[in-house]
Amino acid sequence: MPTYVILSRVSPEAYSEPAEFKKLAERVSAEIKTHCPGVVWKASYATLGRFDVVDIVEAGDPKDIEKVAMIIRAHGHSTTETLLATPWKEFLAHI
Repeated sequence: MPTYVILSRVSPEAYSEPAEFKKLAERVSAEIKTHCPGVVWKASYATLGRFDVVDIVEAGDPKDIEKVAMIIRAHGHSTTETLLATPWKEFLAHI
């Protein structure tokens, strides 16, 4: 199953207190689980720098990843950038 990296930046207007961010994340997660059952979450990281969150996911259908990104944008009040990730050894084998 293809692996994707979803990079998200949360809008400063999305929450006013840090505790609200946890509720926001829970709401987004619930929406994704409900509407994108074919997506397998591998890992999530909070990051410092250009993006706030890095998610590593797998999905057999790119349309599922499009839906995940739209849910993150709509419910998470975020911008996203999605990358298709190829395992390094696989990449080297194809060049």
